[in-house]
Amino acid sequence: MSETSLFLVPTPIGNLEDITLRALRILSEVDVILAEDTRTSGKLLKHHNITKPLQSYHIFNEHKTVEKLISRMEAGEKFALISDAGTPSISDPGFLLVRELLKAGLEVNCLPGATAFVPALVNSGLPSDRFVFEGFLPHKKGRQTRLIKLAEEERTIILYESPHRLIKCLEQLKEHLGDRKASVSREISKMFEETVRGTLSELIDHFTTKGVKGEFVVLVEGKI
Repeated sequence: MSETSLFLVPTPIGNLEDITLRALRILSEVDVILAEDTRTSGKLLKHHNITKPLQSYHIFNEHKTVEKLISRMEAGEKFALISDAGTPSISDPGFLLVRELLKAGLEVNCLPGATAFVPALVNSGLPSDRFVFEGFLPHKKGRQTRLIKLAEEERTIILYESPHRLIKCLEQLKEHLGDRKASVSREISKMFEETVRGTLSELIDHFTTKGVKGEFVVLVEGKI
């Protein structure tokens, strides 16, 4: 193994087969695996017959654990960081740990792999040569300000949204951006995967009628 202290390892966003051979090898070789939810990650590791110590690392404890983790890595332990699904640090914990490790002169390596917004973008039919990833919009403070700025964005806009906020999000996008072309993907790589394309009005009608379940990626065309 290299002198890397921390490997950021993408995990499947749905189908458990969507993990690279290299990712499986790294997870089998490190000393400890940091997991956003040890119960969720435990199922993945069990599926691939990986038996390594799991340690909880999430948004609520990351500030408290960073210094201890750095000390352990400086002592020679090798760690992998995984999230519940997708690539760590993309709308998930990871940035703080990476930043502090680099400040400490330690080596970090991020493996390529699953990220929900990439297949959603490519599958949307919207321009994919230039885009902006916004992650989750602020729930309250700053939300309207962000929407006003996005109204002037010329690149394809990518957002993550939860089921109980999806329709409200689509309505607010229509209000601030106009009735643009858009696409909503849900449950990517899972049994009930679906991509719905149309105007924001059409998507609002669709999900109001059909109901909202799953994890969502929302894409809206840029200002023309």
